[in-house]
Amino acid sequence: MNVTDPIADMLVRIKNANMRRHPTVDIPHSRIKEKLAEILLKEGYIAKYEVIGEIPQKYIRIYLKYRGKTPVIQELKRVSKPGRRYYVKREEIPRVLGGLGIAILSTSKGIMTDKEARLLGVGGELICMVW
Repeated sequence: MNVTDPIADMLVRIKNANMRRHPTVDIPHSRIKEKLAEILLKEGYIAKYEVIGEIPQKYIRIYLKYRGKTPVIQELKRVSKPGRRYYVKREEIPRVLGGLGIAILSTSKGIMTDKEARLLGVGGELICMVW
């Protein structure tokens, strides 16, 4: 199935699985989605992820994290979209909920969180925000 915005598809799949309290969610694989999953794992929003399958049908299985019955991920918001790209300079990188959430950026030095981008002094495309 062709998807116009694969990153938004990933975020919506995670959000829907969270709302239904599913333990895992499978997402079609791409390198950018794998990097997003790596960032979510590193920041403590998911329990773990693994790449399963072979080349024609490779998937990323994300194991969701809960505190009791409450999902750790409260909201996933896609900012830059295919029809309207959103770029920020290093001084304009937003602080999500005063630092309680994260913003994920695609920079010239790779995909990283807002904190890493501020440390490196780079701006880029604001992909999404998570809290």
